[in-house]
Amino acid sequence: MKLVPVNVDAIVIGRPLPCALRDQSGVLLASQGFQVGSREDLESMIGRRSQIYIDFDQSDNFRRGYVNRLNNLVLEDRELGQIAQVQVSPYDAKREKVEVDVSDLPDWIELQTQAHATLRDTHGESFLPRLERLQTELERHTLRNPDATLFALIQLASSEMQHYSATHAMLVGVMCSVAARSVLRWPADECSALVSAALTMNISMTDLQDRLVTQKEPPSPQQLSRIASHAARSVDLLQQMGVVNDLWLEAVLNHNARFPGPLGRRGAGQRLARVIQRADMFAARLSPRLARAPDSPGAAMQSCYFDENHQIDEAGAALIKAVGIYSPGTYVRLTTQEVAVVVKRGHNTTMPRVAVLLNRQGMPTGEPILRDTSLADYRILASVPFRDVKVNLSLDRLLAISRQVGTDRPW
Repeated sequence: MKLVPVNVDAIVIGRPLPCALRDQSGVLLASQGFQVGSREDLESMIGRRSQIYIDFDQSDNFRRGYVNRLNNLVLEDRELGQIAQVQVSPYDAKREKVEVDVSDLPDWIELQTQAHATLRDTHGESFLPRLERLQTELERHTLRNPDATLFALIQLASSEMQHYSATHAMLVGVMCSVAARSVLRWPADECSALVSAALTMNISMTDLQDRLVTQKEPPSPQQLSRIASHAARSVDLLQQMGVVNDLWLEAVLNHNARFPGPLGRRGAGQRLARVIQRADMFAARLSPRLARAPDSPGAAMQSCYFDENHQIDEAGAALIKAVGIYSPGTYVRLTTQEVAVVVKRGHNTTMPRVAVLLNRQGMPTGEPILRDTSLADYRILASVPFRDVKVNLSLDRLLAISRQVGTDRPW
């Protein structure tokens, strides 16, 4: 039996326990389904024990479970007691599936797996319905809580290489969706075609994309040939599967085109393609590869801001205005020399709300501290690469802080 500690404050009073509680030796304290009647009952049950535990199996990667819980508990406007939360010590532990009411919370690991399966299985009549279900679910969460959605996908894209192609497609799709709706104010049919194109732009080389991120050597001539031709091959594949939307197909065909200039001088399909190309560039630079370290989020974002002639790119500028130079889920260093995680976008693209994780001495704060970076004392100095932040976040405390944070976005 593998035991991992439970955060006592996350135990729901007055509702059945989702799993059995045990002491350090594995002795049963309360069985699954037992209802804790009051805080006094809970304290009596724990007694003098410094910690209580539940049984976890050992299978999946801790980081993936952490990203999912971080999104669900930190950025959703929920009461802490709605979900039994654990703090996992081993990095390879996986949370046991428990029966709790999380019907309205997004499961980003499940969505990532769903996208991975959909983009790889491009045969049969089921592809388009499955893609539509994925897109509908993704856009529902984007509209309901764009900060949470960006947070989850940027964390996934920046911290792991598994299911790269699926994560990349979802992140590009969400960035494009937020920019098209909130900044560019495009009509609904163009926004829908834009997200469809972003999700399927690389569908002809999904397997190759996933292989390249774990490949130490440079792409072979054969791989380079497949990369160069993938846009046209993706269009052919989509047409074979029944896609007839011209905006969608034109955006996929031209999503790698590098033609600078204003969006207003382009046709609708070309406008969509340019926004995808800029978001694609950002997401690719943000993601790690076995052969290279990722760019910092700030550097990745700024790379899409200037076009091929080193002028401000209209599509890139719209993306930055929509998601911020310092996007939710990224890490920053403040003028106080503290390191913080961005939890909410602000009215200004460079002034989000953040929660401090490391103090000026580089030590964990224990209690994450909310900062408003629009204040002169707490300005952001720079992005901090994901690999440089080695701290286990206390999710319940982050949740308590993030629930105090409103949004300063004008939309």
